[in-house]
Amino acid sequence: MPPSNKRLVLKRRALKGLAAAMAVAGLGGLSARAAAQEAPKSVRIGWAIAKTGVNAGGTAATVTPNYRLWVKEINDAGGILLKAYNKRVPVEVVEYDDRSSTEEAVRATERLITQDKVDFVLPPWGTGTNLAVGPTYEKHKYPLLAATSVTDKAPELAKRWKHAFFLLGTGGEYAEDLVATLEKAKAEGRINNKIAMVNIADGFGVELANATRKAAKKHGFELVYDKSYPIGTQDMTPVINEAKGKGADTFVAYSYPPDTMLITEQARTLGLAPKVMFTGVGTQFPMFKGKFGKAAEGIMAPGGIDAASPQMQAYLQRFKQATGQESDRFASPIVYASLQMLQQALERVGRIDRAAVTEEIRSGSFETVIGTVKLENQMLTRLWHVGQWQGGEFNAIAPTNRAGARPAVIPKPGW
Repeated sequence: MPPSNKRLVLKRRALKGLAAAMAVAGLGGLSARAAAQEAPKSVRIGWAIAKTGVNAGGTAATVTPNYRLWVKEINDAGGILLKAYNKRVPVEVVEYDDRSSTEEAVRATERLITQDKVDFVLPPWGTGTNLAVGPTYEKHKYPLLAATSVTDKAPELAKRWKHAFFLLGTGGEYAEDLVATLEKAKAEGRINNKIAMVNIADGFGVELANATRKAAKKHGFELVYDKSYPIGTQDMTPVINEAKGKGADTFVAYSYPPDTMLITEQARTLGLAPKVMFTGVGTQFPMFKGKFGKAAEGIMAPGGIDAASPQMQAYLQRFKQATGQESDRFASPIVYASLQMLQQALERVGRIDRAAVTEEIRSGSFETVIGTVKLENQMLTRLWHVGQWQGGEFNAIAPTNRAGARPAVIPKPGW
């Protein structure tokens, strides 16, 4: 080989070696930077919930015990697995009392996000409060897992709020399944076509009452009594007495826990004994069964569970062991399922990335205490809409075509 060609070959080899060395050095630098990136010390979770005020009962039954159970189970297992760091990270909690005030809930949510800089915010209890904080979640692009909000606005809001997920259905769905259940009983001659209805003047009560008016008309029922009452009402005697004189076989109350207890107690005292008695939030709570015992038999309300489900049985057992109380049979399992969705989405993403976690919640499929969950247009659509106390359990009775639904008991047993 001529000397000039030999020098050219050696030069090329030297350049290749230099390039390879530079590549290795670059990869080494990347590896060093990746190794230097430490996992977060915790996943910071915040919540502002009603520890005091009129919403405290619903919060204490449905929200607080599930939040605390979830955090305990995660931390007992070593934390949430963040695969980007191949490490489990504990959950750290920052919490406030919203004092049952929507204004305070909004302020506290803003504080959690902008001052406490939590990674995720869990929602408050109740339809009105969830809708009040929704714009704050959306502004800051935090996922809102609205597990205690029933609203017909959900489809519209899901289009506007890309980070909101509505997990408790619409008022129209609950009203339709209730009135369809009544229609079957009417066709069988077990009840007449008259309904007496009252509702709390809050988001939940207003929306459910509006939906029931439409469903009643559709199914040929006459609404012979239709009245709302303000939050904090301490005496339902006038309402009970007026409804009692209307000749309706069906009494419907879209109520919150304090008034649900009051309505049931005063109905029993004043002799309101309809063939169908449907009351609102709180009917499904353990305190309702504890207070009324056998008198609770046959009373209907939103929600219900398939008590034979292995996932549900395991959840109810863990809930009682951890909290010392029974789970409610309406939104409580939905709340816990929403937390499972958040955890699974976060572990799949593998790092604290709210945009990626939100997208996973939107599109993913999750194994939960209520079965496999996959949202449709940011909504949970596979829900129980009507339940009834039967033999000491609040069984789901509608939709009737779902596996696990029990037949409705109509007329309800006497007081």
